[in-house]
Amino acid sequence: MKSSRIARIFRLLTALQSGRKYTAADLAKMFGTSRRTVYRDLKCLSEAGIRYRFDTSQRAYSTDSQFFMPPIALTKEEAFALLLLAFEARSYINMPCADLALRAALKVESRLEPGIRQYCNQLLRHISMQPEPQAVGYTLDRMFAQLQQAIINRRIVNIHYKIPGPLRSIVTELHPYHLLYSRHAWHVIGRASVYCAVHSFELNHINKLQMSGNRFIQDRKFDVHEHIGRAWSTQPEGRLYNIKLWFSPEVADSVTAVQWHQTQSVEWQQDGSAVVEFRVDGLSEVTWWILSYGDQVEVLAPRVLRQKIAKIAQRMVRGTDSESAVTHSGMLA
Repeated sequence: MKSSRIARIFRLLTALQSGRKYTAADLAKMFGTSRRTVYRDLKCLSEAGIRYRFDTSQRAYSTDSQFFMPPIALTKEEAFALLLLAFEARSYINMPCADLALRAALKVESRLEPGIRQYCNQLLRHISMQPEPQAVGYTLDRMFAQLQQAIINRRIVNIHYKIPGPLRSIVTELHPYHLLYSRHAWHVIGRASVYCAVHSFELNHINKLQMSGNRFIQDRKFDVHEHIGRAWSTQPEGRLYNIKLWFSPEVADSVTAVQWHQTQSVEWQQDGSAVVEFRVDGLSEVTWWILSYGDQVEVLAPRVLRQKIAKIAQRMVRGTDSESAVTHSGMLA
C-alpha cells in the first residue's frame, strides 16, 4: 500500500472521529478521489476492526463513539513515533505484512486521546519519506509468511533460486534459520543441501518455494551475527581482505557520512578527498558497491580487488561501445 493512501486513510479516520457525518461524495471531494476509492478506504478501516455507522436516510458515514474508549495511555511523542513508523517508514523498507501493520496502527490511533490524535495528524501531514530503491516482489508477503512458519515449525522447504546471470538457477532443500533485511532486500539464511553449508538467499530471487513435510533439527550453535561476521552484507566467503579505497572530494562527504561496515575507518586528505578502509570477508558483495561510485573511487588495495574492478570496467566499456554503435546505426537508418 502506497504511503499516499496510508496518509489518506489516516485523515479519513480523523474526519470520522470529528463527530460529523460525511457522505461518500463529501469524502471523495475532501480527499480528491473517486467514490470507489472512498469505499476501498472504508473497507480497510472495517478490516482493521474499526466500526463506523452508515445512516441510510442521510447516506452518510460516522463512527461509533463507544468504540474509541478507553484511550491508550501514550504521550503525544510516543504516539507520533509509533504512527510515523507504521504510516511512513513502511515505505522506506520493503516490509512484508505491511497491510497488517497498518491495521494494527489504525487500531492504536483510534484509541488515542483526541488531542494526541490531532497532534499526530497535523504533524504527519508535514512529514514524508522518499522510498529507497529496492527490488519489487509481489509475492513477498506470501513467501515471508511461509518462511516464518517453516522457521517456527522447523520445516524443510524446497526452493528454485535464480542466480544472477543468464539462465542460471538452482534447486535446493533449505533448512531456514533466520530472516534478515540487508541492502534494501530480504534474505533467508539457512543450511542449503546444494552447498552442504549455511547460505543466504535473497527472497526476490526465489522463483518457487514449496513447504516440505519433513522437519529439520535446529542447529543450536547457529548465530546470525557470527555467521555474517565481517561480510559486506549477508554472505561471508571465508577469507578476510584489507580493503583500501580513495574517494574524490566530490563524493567523500556523502560516503563518510554513512557507516557502511563495522570495520570502517577514514583518513581525510588535504584536497578534501578521503581514504576509507574496511576489513571485509569476501569481495563479491563489496565489488558492486564500489562500482556504483564510478570514476569517483579508486581501489588502492588489495591488488586482487583492483584487478577485478578493472576487468568489469573494461567489459562495461566494450559493451557500451558496441551498444552505442548499434543504436547510432539504427538511428542513422
